[in-house]
Amino acid sequence: MKKIAVFCGASQGCDPCYMEAARALGKLLAEEKIDLIYGGSRMGLMGAVADAVIEAGGNAIGVIPKKLMTVEVAHDQLTELHVVEGMHERKAMMAQLADGFIALPGGAGTLEEWFEVLTWSQIGYHQKPCSLLNINNYYTPLIGLFDHMIEQGFVKKEYKELIILEDDPVKLLQKLKGI
Repeated sequence: MKKIAVFCGASQGCDPCYMEAARALGKLLAEEKIDLIYGGSRMGLMGAVADAVIEAGGNAIGVIPKKLMTVEVAHDQLTELHVVEGMHERKAMMAQLADGFIALPGGAGTLEEWFEVLTWSQIGYHQKPCSLLNINNYYTPLIGLFDHMIEQGFVKKEYKELIILEDDPVKLLQKLKGI
């Protein structure tokens, strides 16, 4: 695994543990010589993971739509920054560049990006691992929702099994590299 796309918030969240986890993941990616592919912002968790990668000597590759250059404040110290027309291009480029996916905590945009790559995995567009870094049990309710969708007959059990869930960045990366 040479490149991992990380989806996460342009916000910090309310608990400092989210920023700590983002920095820990970024440092770990650099130490493991895995390039970061992410949304290109210097704000919130996005900025924290990218800063940690850069500080540890790794490669941080951002993909940001023109419209978000000032809203999310594009990071100006990245290894590469791809400026694209819109969100569809951003997601497609991130998915193309990455060998796997991690979602840190974030909002609707984070979930939307992650669900798209998970859906692509379900229907066979790629066979790249899709994971959730479950910091502070952030994604536990989402896993409960998957169980409910399975019980109600809207999701196949094997689709939930595509999700790699871990609360520790080191353990998560070990699982991703083992695939």
